[in-house]
Amino acid sequence: MDEVEAKQTDPYRMLCDDNAASGNSSHIVPASDSKRPLVDRGDFAMRIARDGTWFYRGSPINRSALVKLFASVLRREADGRYALVTPAERGRIEVEDVPFLAVEMTVEGHGRGQELIFRTNLDEFVTAGPDNPLRVETAASGGPAPYILVRDGLEARLARPVFYDLVGLGIKEAVGDTMQFGVWSKGMFFRLGDPGPDWE
Repeated sequence: MDEVEAKQTDPYRMLCDDNAASGNSSHIVPASDSKRPLVDRGDFAMRIARDGTWFYRGSPINRSALVKLFASVLRREADGRYALVTPAERGRIEVEDVPFLAVEMTVEGHGRGQELIFRTNLDEFVTAGPDNPLRVETAASGGPAPYILVRDGLEARLARPVFYDLVGLGIKEAVGDTMQFGVWSKGMFFRLGDPGPDWE
């Protein structure tokens, strides 16, 4: 009975079983491509810490390729919770803040035509713009907490050095009747607020 219960709640087996069934060891078909009802496996005892580290049953997952595989089937559900979703199964995981960190930024072009390209801790690249907006929230400490949408409701928080680089590109721009501080990317102006020493 223990073995059956482990299989029902083990994300490793879920991914391996789906890959074996499809004859494919490296790619998982997105859940949206399947018309079968998903089997809900409940809580996977998996957590993404605020620093981007993935944990399974309290232990960090140190294999980058495995973390990237899990991330490829990560979804944000309508209720705001996170889950790993394959064509056949779903299991919930805990995310302390957001799933990813933006750890590097490159700039292409200048002025309103510039593009800000971010690399996440899992080597995904995303360019700030209409489909991938930047936002800056106010953290509990009162400082700014900056994020960029990566895909499908999944965000990356900008690491401190990346945010400082972003602020270094900031300009004042007239928006309506007020002057605002922010950056341009892909023809959009993103307000950055007033970053201070308490940034998280």
